[in-house]
Amino acid sequence: MLRRLSRSLSFRLLAIFLVLALMFVYGTFTALRWVYNSDEIRGLISGHLSLHVHYVKEDIGSPPRIDRAIAITESVPVDIRILGPGIDWASDTNFPELETLNFGPSPKFSDDADAWVDELQGLEFAVESRHRFIKIHQDEYDIVVASPRIADVSTGPDLITIIVSLGLVYLMIGYAAVSWLFKPIRSIRAGAAQIGEGNFDHRIRNIRHDQLGDLASDINRLADDVEDMLDAKRALLLGISHELRTPLSRMRLMLEFIENQADRESLKPEIDEMEKIVVSLLEAERLSTRHVTLNRSGVNISTLISELINNYFSRDRQRVFAHVAANDLVANVDEARISLLLKNLVSNALRYLPEQGGRVDVTAEADGDDLVLRVEDNGPGVSKDQAEHLGEPFYRGDPSRTRDTGGTGLGLYLATLVAAAHGGSLVLTNPDQDGACFESRIPLGLDISP
Repeated sequence: MLRRLSRSLSFRLLAIFLVLALMFVYGTFTALRWVYNSDEIRGLISGHLSLHVHYVKEDIGSPPRIDRAIAITESVPVDIRILGPGIDWASDTNFPELETLNFGPSPKFSDDADAWVDELQGLEFAVESRHRFIKIHQDEYDIVVASPRIADVSTGPDLITIIVSLGLVYLMIGYAAVSWLFKPIRSIRAGAAQIGEGNFDHRIRNIRHDQLGDLASDINRLADDVEDMLDAKRALLLGISHELRTPLSRMRLMLEFIENQADRESLKPEIDEMEKIVVSLLEAERLSTRHVTLNRSGVNISTLISELINNYFSRDRQRVFAHVAANDLVANVDEARISLLLKNLVSNALRYLPEQGGRVDVTAEADGDDLVLRVEDNGPGVSKDQAEHLGEPFYRGDPSRTRDTGGTGLGLYLATLVAAAHGGSLVLTNPDQDGACFESRIPLGLDISP
């Protein structure tokens, strides 16, 4: 959840607003404190408070006069209690007993530099049930002023609650506004994902007239350009392959009329190799697109491997061995392309086998939801440096190899594309060791309709 929020632009922008708001509030209170801490302001407020306290003392008199206290409570919304020798009077019968009030100095009225008002001598303060009490010492008497009146019970929220509530409301409003502002991003992401999967007919709709709308329009134009470019690429590749096949067919026909058998036999592999390259390039083009269509069906893997050996490696029966975990092992795959994958792996393994005692083991088994295909040989093996480049088109592990021994460098590339098209992978499991073991993991896909 936190990771998802941290990636959200709306959440980040909202967090920035919140931090700025907190900084503004903190800065405002700091500035107010700095202003109120100035000697001029402190002295002014302290003087006014001292003057009011002096007026109360003078008005009530000493000893205190009840009639003057009543006059004060009638003109000012306060309650007064007077306690001293021979007198214990309160303007409200519910005025709390002084013993229940925790009187003491107030941190706001102090000579400390952080206080807003200078210390006032002869005053004590207390707070109880949202009422503030000031105790004034006058000779032997204590005059306690309560504000607001005792009868005035505050039922509404206090200032802190109001501020916090308003802050939360503004925060939710801000979040809704930011979410609306970045709402097109979800549509843009979904559209980009569709286009990235090869659905170049998809277009982002409901584009707004702002910068995000401009971005959506640019992505739509990009999809148009990529689709045109890929169509041109496919057309070029198909055209070249068609044009190459025609002269190759003529060359093969003319080859039959060459009387010199040695020349004929030397040219025939070259023509076969050229035809193989053309076919491999066409298949690579089909497989390299992310929207490749697979002709899936329920395939018996044991039967597929047996037919592969019989059709392509009948001369190497003494060197190629099949090991299938179960005769009823079935996978929902493209049979022709899985056969191509295994054919290229076995051909690559046979190419590097020693003349004596060489063998290739083809293994198939189910591991959870995956079909695991392994082709292992006892050849010279592959180094780590070479393993990093296996699967790249036209890559040969040993540059000194000729076509007779090294191939075109397209076999492993095609095998990698077949595995990727099925949602799987192809890896070399034992670099820098004797022999090579290629392992392909492909989802069994039994829940996919063919």
